[in-house]
Amino acid sequence: MESFSLILAIVVVTALAFDFTNGFHDTANAMATTISTGAMRPKAAVAMSAVLNLVGAFLSVEVANTISKGLVDEAGIRPEVIFAALVGAILWNLLTWLVGLPSSSSHALMGGLIGATIASAGVGAVHGDVLVTKVLIPAIAAPLVAGIAAMLATRLTYSLGRKADGKASEKGYRAGQIASAGLVSLAHGTNDAQKTMGVITLALVAGGAVAPDSDPPMWVILSAGIAIALGTYLGGWRIIRTMGKGLTDLRPQQGFAAQTSAATVILASSHLGFSLSTTHSVSGSVMGAGLGRKGGVVRWSTATRMFVAWGLTLPAAALVGALAEYVTGFGNWGTAVVAVFLVASSAAIWKLSRREVVDHTNVNDTGAEADEEPAGVVTAAMAAVTPPPAGPTAGDVPTFPAQAAAERTPTTTTTV
Repeated sequence: MESFSLILAIVVVTALAFDFTNGFHDTANAMATTISTGAMRPKAAVAMSAVLNLVGAFLSVEVANTISKGLVDEAGIRPEVIFAALVGAILWNLLTWLVGLPSSSSHALMGGLIGATIASAGVGAVHGDVLVTKVLIPAIAAPLVAGIAAMLATRLTYSLGRKADGKASEKGYRAGQIASAGLVSLAHGTNDAQKTMGVITLALVAGGAVAPDSDPPMWVILSAGIAIALGTYLGGWRIIRTMGKGLTDLRPQQGFAAQTSAATVILASSHLGFSLSTTHSVSGSVMGAGLGRKGGVVRWSTATRMFVAWGLTLPAAALVGALAEYVTGFGNWGTAVVAVFLVASSAAIWKLSRREVVDHTNVNDTGAEADEEPAGVVTAAMAAVTPPPAGPTAGDVPTFPAQAAAERTPTTTTTV
């Protein structure tokens, strides 16, 4: 085996940096609904999510093996290729975080890896069957399955709780939301932390540090788990605001249904080795929960922008990864140029984010956009078909003071 070279060390550090961005980019997947409904305080929510992400990283290596052994041909990959792939993934994560869009960190990583691999070794080095069956099909199926499940679960929850005692219902749904949020965090660790493990393992194989077809070493599992946990603890407050308040207005019953449905889909896919997007799953379940409540609506303008970001993620990251691989092909100085570009671009994005700070103190503010846009055709049609109930029932009573105050204030929702 070759020694642990400088380029390999750079790749490992960059992969952990991606894992860190994955953590704060995807915190919303687990905690947005819990925070938006007031079931947990924001800082406590992200702290719990961070711990469970770390635990989840140790539960399985199936997804890691899909990336390190299945997606691309190990024989034609150099460490520089993986570095270029990570550059594309990190920059896309940061850009979508800046604008508060819940895009897929998983697909950003896949796109960067595919683009850099094609630029280096050609199209034949990408295993198309694995890409279709374990990446693209789950990308389409996951939000649909999670959304339908959440919609049905929401309707069932309201039906069963219609005659329940208000205070008992409040306490139960609060506990249920916290438990289901913890389950999503655990599921996120079993799926997303493994993607970084897979990339690092692929780099180690490419650099000759471990044998081909090896499982991730323990130090890789530990470091990837810690990186994603730290990123999660910082909290991706911009995306939490979009997921919790931008798509729809959720009540605790809906939050519980959405999180439980998403966690089930994510855990099942992790067991099968599917590298699905946890963002797609949770976003689908949030929209399904929004439609499941009588009179509830989804802000389709926000959802449309999110769908566009989903569609652009893989090709955009692939393009950046391919360009970065082209530059690294000029040798050490090319790799240095790409590294400087990554650091400078990341710093510039962070500086732009300081113009409008979103943190735990204002994450539940709805934002001017949702307040100013008029109701669209889809919302009006749905409201006509399923009008809001004339008065609150025991199972539909606002469960938190902030929520009750919000419901006394007229708001508008937007669709396209």
